[in-house]
Amino acid sequence: MVKRQNSRYANGNGNGNGNSYYRQELPPRGPVESLIYWRDVKKSGAVFGAGLTILIAMSLFSLISVFSYVSLLALFGTVSFRIYKNVLQAVQKTSEGHPFKEYLDTDLTLSQEKVQQLSTVAVAHVNALLTELRRLFLVEDLVDSIKFGVVLYCLTYVGAIFNGMTCVIIAFVALFTLPKVYENNKQSIDAYLELVRSKILEVSDKIKAAVPIGKKAETEKDK
Repeated sequence: MVKRQNSRYANGNGNGNGNSYYRQELPPRGPVESLIYWRDVKKSGAVFGAGLTILIAMSLFSLISVFSYVSLLALFGTVSFRIYKNVLQAVQKTSEGHPFKEYLDTDLTLSQEKVQQLSTVAVAHVNALLTELRRLFLVEDLVDSIKFGVVLYCLTYVGAIFNGMTCVIIAFVALFTLPKVYENNKQSIDAYLELVRSKILEVSDKIKAAVPIGKKAETEKDK
């Protein structure tokens, strides 16, 4: 009897398939993480489809046109639904009230504490970015600045092939696909990433050993 109980707990439930145990192992996620990890397929699909449609429309038309047409479409939908509910209430002689009352009563105001918190986080990220850019452009570490130069050089080719909006669309699609792919193949992907990281560190160490300036900068950092 004890063995059967242990087996059931090892699988997470009594059916022996282990699916419940796997779901319990998943860390709790916020609304954004739930969307990009497709916890609710319908909700994630709706957000992904709507977002991708808007981004593609923005790449074909002006931002003002896209905003106007999307807003008109949303307004037409809400007005039509409101009229439909009013007619339905008149026919059935019910008093359900405003169909969007729940959303109208939702508090959308930002508190002063929330604004200060967001401002503090934004300022901290901007300061960190400016500090890092200063370090790279003023060659505090020669190897890091060379790496940054290689990245910038690669971006020139990316810019020649794709425009900014195309890069945004690719990033949006990657946001809704790569996290889920990584979650489903975490072990093999981690192995390849570790191999790549070790190779990069190996090449970086060789460069630092061959360049006295880079080696000197690294020594100063250790101090």
